[in-house]
Amino acid sequence: MRRILAVLLLFSVSVIAANVRLYLKDGTYQIVREYAVQEDRVHYYSVERSDWEDIPLALVDLKRSEAEIAERKSAITEESKMIAAEEKVEREMAHEKSKIPQDPGVYQLIDGKELRILRLAESKLHTNKRRSVLKAVAPIPIVSGKATVEVDKPRSSYNVETDTPEFEFYIQLSAEQRFAVIRLTPHDNVRIAEKVTIIPITKEAVGEPDEVEIFRKQLDANGLYKIWPQKPLTPGEYAVVENTPGKLNMQIWDFTWEPGAKYVPDARPDTPETKRH
Repeated sequence: MRRILAVLLLFSVSVIAANVRLYLKDGTYQIVREYAVQEDRVHYYSVERSDWEDIPLALVDLKRSEAEIAERKSAITEESKMIAAEEKVEREMAHEKSKIPQDPGVYQLIDGKELRILRLAESKLHTNKRRSVLKAVAPIPIVSGKATVEVDKPRSSYNVETDTPEFEFYIQLSAEQRFAVIRLTPHDNVRIAEKVTIIPITKEAVGEPDEVEIFRKQLDANGLYKIWPQKPLTPGEYAVVENTPGKLNMQIWDFTWEPGAKYVPDARPDTPETKRH
């Protein structure tokens, strides 16, 4: 059998599924599908002529040809790694989203498995004349002056069970609403969510909540977000809130973070009213 059977195949271009340049020492090149060095010549498949051809090895710039092929192969490998990483992230995100209900509300996902639902707290607008319950769909009539938005009880029944002040929530919006994480300020037997100024004539409500800087990541186009604090929280009372700017319709999902505190499931039946007024 001819000695051609013992040749060393330097590169099989078909491995990277692309045509490449076989450079010659005079600076020109041939577009080839694949090639192999066979003793004193190079055997290659010409893309231009759709046929196998041979050229003396002495005329071929193998070093340049091999370097370009290696560079392309490296680029393809890196791109494949990036695509694989992106697909992994997409799969993980899809799995993550599948765990969160589509109902508007605020949720925690523990270790990617256990779903915990925050109850919607009853919030009230306290003016110097009366207290009025705030609702999302039917904001109360307002008059000019100062007021505070308050949450009943001095402490939330929802404990975030973690020893580290870094944790995540998921918020599923009901519409194009503004949302944030705020600190609640204990006062007597309530917690103040924000101070409000009602502008005369326009009756616009200007709130002054103590907001926590957060990161937010939109998980889908239907209003599902993952949110988490930019900096570690200090122990205390907090809430995830949602409202329409300029309107008194703040919805409040309150929680407490204290190191060592344990999560206690809410024994009340789960109804739409416990998620949203």
